Order: sequence, then C-alpha cells, then structure tokens
Amino acid sequence: MVAALAAPVSAKGFFSKLFGKSSTTSGGAVGADREQFMLISAEEMDKASAEQYAQVLKEAGDAGTLNTDKAVYNRVQSVAQKLIAQTGAFREDALKWDWQMNVIKEDTVNAWCMPGGKIVVYTGIIDSLQLTDGELAAVMGHEIAHALKEHSREQASKQALQNAGISVVSQAVGLGELGQTALVYGGQLGLTLPFSRECETEADNMGTELMARAGYDPHDAIKVWEKMNKLGGGSVPQILSTHPSNDNRIKNLTSVAETVYPLYQATQKQTTQKKK
Repeated sequence: MVAALAAPVSAKGFFSKLFGKSSTTSGGAVGADREQFMLISAEEMDKASAEQYAQVLKEAGDAGTLNTDKAVYNRVQSVAQKLIAQTGAFREDALKWDWQMNVIKEDTVNAWCMPGGKIVVYTGIIDSLQLTDGELAAVMGHEIAHALKEHSREQASKQALQNAGISVVSQAVGLGELGQTALVYGGQLGLTLPFSRECETEADNMGTELMARAGYDPHDAIKVWEKMNKLGGGSVPQILSTHPSNDNRIKNLTSVAETVYPLYQATQKQTTQKKK
C-alpha cells in the first residue's frame, strides 16, 4: 500500500513510474535524442499555438507593424526556408508541417517559433545585433529547434506533472504542510529551472547543426552571444536563471561548432559543385 512506503519519493520520481518517456527527435550529429515526458498531446499544443499565433499577427497587423519592410521579410524568409529544409535531420514529419514565418517591426530583441512551426522574428534583434545572415540563421535555428524538440509541450507537461505531483506525493509519503512547501520550492529549482536550461542548451546544439546543414558557418552562432554580451545589462546567477549564462553558452557553442563544421563544409562543397 502507498502508506507503507518507507523511503521519501520525489514528485518527479513518483510520476516517472506512472508515465513512459520517448524522444520527439532523432539525435542528429549533436545527439538530440533525449527522452521526454509528454503528458499533453501534440494536437492540443498545435491548436493552442495556432490560435495564439493568429492573435499575435492580428495585433501586429492592426498596429501596422507586420511585414512592413519587404526586403527584411524576404531576407528572413530566405534564411528560414534553408533551415526548414534541414529539419528532416531530426524529424522527417517536420518537413510537412504548416510552417509560417512573419516579421514584426518592434524594438524587442527576440524571435520565437511556436509548436508546429509558427515563427516570428522581431526587427529589434536584427537591428540591435546587426545580424549577418549566418547570425540570423543561428537565432532562427535555435528557435526552430525548440519546436522540433517540442520543448513547449514538454514544459507544459512538466508543469502539469509538478502541479499534480506536489499534492499527490505529499499525501502519499505523509508529509505535512512544511513538506509540501519544500516540494514546491524543490520542484522550481530541481525540475523546472534545470530543465529549462537543458532545453536552451539542446536548442543551441540542434540549431547550430541546422544552420551548418543549411550552409551557414556554425561559428556564427558564437558571434551572436558575443554580441549579446556587449548589449550589457545585469547578470543573473546561472543556478537561478532559466537560461545558461552567455559565457557558458559560448563555451558550449564553440565545441558544438567544431562538431558540426564538417556538415557545413559538405554543404559548401555540394553548392560549389552545383554551380559548375
């Protein structure tokens, strides 16, 4: 019986025994085949993201900030298409997704890709960092990788697991109110935040491989974060941050760039041969 459990059980461990794990992607050259908990269906996530994406585009359209510069839009679209063409390296079904890409004229230094391949790039990140095409490919590759690995779905599943698990596990192992509070705090630091850093690094790795396969020098991914460092701003200790520190990110990307550089060279060689 549950009441007879002698050893403490964590929320994560308790639910690990109830739900199976699987990987949403193959490994590619960077080994991106980590297994994931998925309690929420892909269909639910795709539907929600499509609705939210439509709302974002409507608001930008009403504000007159959607795809206002044809040259910028065409440039971003060109980079996106090259990256999307390489998504089969991680999952074949992604090649058939309803990919959409839009540019919003806003100072926000950001870009994102929702589940199912719904992309937005803000002009603020292009202008503030003066991104080259290779650096833009690094940013977009990272965001596309989040969608390929279904990090949003995984994060939502983890949150659902955590919310349910705190109450269930606390009762199962006979913890009082203090114990339940500890599980809440432990869940934030031991489940959500480390997982988020893991996802960011995973997206860095996969995105760098995508850009290399698409014909962009993977070392340009390092330059993006060197530029980010120069933007300034306060630094949050990594243990309490959802993202890796820029310095750690650069260190990891330097290693990944060397791993996938042969893919870039192979693409360059194929491009040269086609021109002959």
